[in-house]
Amino acid sequence: MSKNLTSRAEDYSKWYNELVVKSDLAENSGVRGCMVIKPYGYAIWEKMQAQLDRMFKETGHENAYFPLFIPKSYLSKEASHVEGFAKECAVVTHYRLKNAEDGSGIVVDEDAKLEEELIVRPTSETIIWDTYRKWVQSYRDLPILVNQWANVVRWEMRTRLFLRTAEFLWQEGHTAHATKEEALEEAEQMMHVYAEFAESYMGVPVIKGTKTESERFAGAEETYCIEALMQDGKALQAGTSHFLGQNFAKAFDVKFATKEGNQEYVWATSWGVSTRLMGALVMTHSDDNGLVLPPKLAPIQVVIVPIYKGLDQLDAISEKVEPLVKELRSKGISVKYDKRDTHKPGFKFNEYELKGVPVRLAVGQRDLENGTYEVARRDTLTKESVKAEEIVEKVSSLLEDIQENIYNKALAFRKEHITEVDSYDDFKKVIEEKGGFVSAHWDGTAETEDKVKEETKATIRCIPLNSKKEEGKCMVTGKPSVQRVLFAKAY
Repeated sequence: MSKNLTSRAEDYSKWYNELVVKSDLAENSGVRGCMVIKPYGYAIWEKMQAQLDRMFKETGHENAYFPLFIPKSYLSKEASHVEGFAKECAVVTHYRLKNAEDGSGIVVDEDAKLEEELIVRPTSETIIWDTYRKWVQSYRDLPILVNQWANVVRWEMRTRLFLRTAEFLWQEGHTAHATKEEALEEAEQMMHVYAEFAESYMGVPVIKGTKTESERFAGAEETYCIEALMQDGKALQAGTSHFLGQNFAKAFDVKFATKEGNQEYVWATSWGVSTRLMGALVMTHSDDNGLVLPPKLAPIQVVIVPIYKGLDQLDAISEKVEPLVKELRSKGISVKYDKRDTHKPGFKFNEYELKGVPVRLAVGQRDLENGTYEVARRDTLTKESVKAEEIVEKVSSLLEDIQENIYNKALAFRKEHITEVDSYDDFKKVIEEKGGFVSAHWDGTAETEDKVKEETKATIRCIPLNSKKEEGKCMVTGKPSVQRVLFAKAY
């Protein structure tokens, strides 16, 4: 099996696009801007989804489901929110089709125009807060801690698989609280949940922070984020959590009676991650040979490939391998024993390397005689011979080691690509030649932020949380600054 992947050094964007398709994660569909997530890609998403769902439930959240369609008038109720999404909305105007009178096919029935247009959800704050008005009467009804797994549509003209598509999968949490402090605590908590997931399961180091006013979610008073760095030196926003204040409660008149009997507006948050995480996973760890997957999210953690001549040898190998498969599965390790006779071992080795399977075991006649397995690890592409009686322990420790190793490799890369600068000339040089995160002083104004974006295409990715306060001067204007922020070019 020839991979024929463009190398990262030659064309990173092309490498990414080819890898996503060739490794069977996803492909473009017949609908412009939309993708088909293939079974192997969806299996990774399912593992992500299952772990995140556990983490949400451990923090007290419950799943629900709200309509795909949102009346246009709902979006009009929160001004900054509609302004933020207006250009990305898909609009349903009619409810029926009919056969064309000239027999040319199906046409829209002009007599079936909706009284009010429906928006295909770009995000669900408006429909959910209209619902919360019916759910909330007193402080006893709070907090509401709800999450939904859904698809959303944000009309995109320039798309890239997983990173930017017109329709994508995600989860969106929407919570309602009696106090501002509770809501802020919730928004920050979910940012930490996302960071823990990214680092402990995806093996992707992230920087936690807040967005600038111009980069915040439409309708939010504060946006918390986690930012990751890809191998081409571009940043990727891996998750966001928003403190919405009372904006949506006021827009949809969601009030509650306090213990003292007063009527007050509810405080809100929303938070979400999407299939964009699949793009982050590919771009953080993978190499010119294909995917490199963290064992905790790999659909197949171990593949076993028999090397044989004739069915007698295969039977002898299978007799040895099948008890091992059962033992590994009993320890919660996902195993595939690939004894297809339609493909040669070399083809299979290439295939599983391309698909990023963390550990590969090969066993042939000589291994049977010696009581060994050839063990190959995907992250380092190294091989060793391991005794059969030690193989279960070896595989278990290898999976842990690979998980840790790919995280540490990504962390080392990020450390090498965070550069402090004090002058705008140095900033431009680093952004253009080195990339990565650039730590610099900023005067806090949108004008300066816009100037940097226009001249360098770099944006402020975040104001890092818990970073030391450091008096300085803005690299652009020379005005006072109280701390450094992180700039980068981004996806």
